[in-house]
Amino acid sequence: TFRVVGHFNTGKALVKATCGRTFNSESDAQTFLDACASAGHVVSSIETKPSTKKPAAPFTTSTLQQEASRKLSFSVSRTMGVAQRLYEAGRITYMRTDSTNLSDVALKAAEKEISKTFGAAYAFTRTYASKSKGAQEAHEAIRPTDLSASSIDASREEQRLYDLIYKRTLASQMADAKLDKTVAKISVSGRDEEFVARGEVITFEGFLKLYLEGTDDEDGQDETTKDMLPAMTEGQPMTRQTVVATQRFSKHPPRYTEASLVKRLEELGIGRPSTYASTIDVMQKRGYVVKEDRDGTPRDYRVLTLSGTAVQAETATENAGQERGKLFPTDIGLVVNDFLLEHFQNILDYNFTADVEGEFDVIARGQLDWRAMLKRFYAPFKETVDTTMEHAERASGERILGVHPESGAQILCRIGRYGPMAQIGGPDDEEKQYASLLPGQSIETLTLEEALDLFKLPRTLGEMEGKKVTAAIGRFGPYVRYDGKFVSLKADEGDDPYTVTLERAVELIKAKIEADAKALIKVFEEDETVRVLNGRYGPYIKAGKLNAKIPKEEKPDDLTWERVQELIEEAKNRPKRGRRKKS
Repeated sequence: TFRVVGHFNTGKALVKATCGRTFNSESDAQTFLDACASAGHVVSSIETKPSTKKPAAPFTTSTLQQEASRKLSFSVSRTMGVAQRLYEAGRITYMRTDSTNLSDVALKAAEKEISKTFGAAYAFTRTYASKSKGAQEAHEAIRPTDLSASSIDASREEQRLYDLIYKRTLASQMADAKLDKTVAKISVSGRDEEFVARGEVITFEGFLKLYLEGTDDEDGQDETTKDMLPAMTEGQPMTRQTVVATQRFSKHPPRYTEASLVKRLEELGIGRPSTYASTIDVMQKRGYVVKEDRDGTPRDYRVLTLSGTAVQAETATENAGQERGKLFPTDIGLVVNDFLLEHFQNILDYNFTADVEGEFDVIARGQLDWRAMLKRFYAPFKETVDTTMEHAERASGERILGVHPESGAQILCRIGRYGPMAQIGGPDDEEKQYASLLPGQSIETLTLEEALDLFKLPRTLGEMEGKKVTAAIGRFGPYVRYDGKFVSLKADEGDDPYTVTLERAVELIKAKIEADAKALIKVFEEDETVRVLNGRYGPYIKAGKLNAKIPKEEKPDDLTWERVQELIEEAKNRPKRGRRKKS
């Protein structure tokens, strides 16, 4: 479709207006611009209406996480960590809450502070109803404990989050902002279409003097940022400057950010204030989703410009599909999701989780016996688990891509032990070859040609001091291998396993050997694989895959073989640290 924007001159100022109709084709847009070239333009109507804008409610856990993401670029887990420290320092109230209520003490303190800072006209005491599905409201909203303290002595990130909470709390108890909204329509003689110009003037700032809530709308313009319109009267002639028709494409629904996902979980009634951050954190730690930036792809679009009486057409290029800080499902996440949907569809239903949360509330009120609730859920659930364990095949997300052009062997991609991979050889083939997918590749979109390229590795580059040097891609990315050593290739310096030269590989290997030599403190004749090294956290003993601590009071250079053996034994017998069990 084509969106048309016109710029008109009142004689004293320029007015930007958008055509009320979008055009489905370039030819339709061209016809309209041709008509504008010879048309006259007048202000057909102008309407001004008073309007108000209300402040947002004080923070709940969910809205704090969303706003800190928008305004401070904090992740959900970072927000909760900083809020926890502020709470422990006595700066804010409890940060896990679904309530928007403020105590009477807080309301009076807010009114006093607003009146003192901005004047009595800006103070307006109000209460808010929670919009959260199944809100328990066991705690007050998140607010400063001392509303007379507009700033605090703390770390930079603590100051920033406190400032956000402070301003939001005070703004929630301030008067509405008052605005005059104006809509002017500009006619095109001989055509039914009209251009529409919108503007507004803030007549009383109210809460906007202190705070404005952020938005997740990536394309939208906030109401308070619209331009003012110059004075115009109905019937006033307008001089056209330019009219531009720009091709626009439909967009897929936006991917979730951490903040917008929290908002959606709250809307669906899934989880509690205490679980939003941990839910998102676990998804990322288990590799089901990744949070990252992704570059868009160049896309051509058409632009028609009417200036004077001539329409000029040109092709421009834009970066389409660019994403910043979005959550993307991984191959493992997609496979796990498909498996669960196939075998546990009722549990993955959004309503199931919300209904269970609701039943927890009923149990908490003493209106439902928890044993009966668990029995009703657990018996069919266990039966489904047992049946799935017995009969379901291990999910791998396998996709057959085709056959090898030379051997005729089947080529497929699937999830393996170490993540997404390509495979040469089907189930009945004795000898199979495997290759890890590159960053950015997916088993959903991998082509046969891309899979074949993966098997061009490892590449033999040549020899260094009589020993073979190869380039390949492993679990942790591209590398070169020499004499049992693995040296990472540096993608940020242009290293590529498919094109890296022997000279570059030798350079990296020598740098690695030099770095390792600097880290080496001591080696023993009894066993050269046992070494005393300088590590990130200080000196330590390395024996194969086992690392042993060196007591602080002992000098690494003075360690004897016998003492090293004692420390290795202590390390072997030391209990492994596991997750704490909840009591």
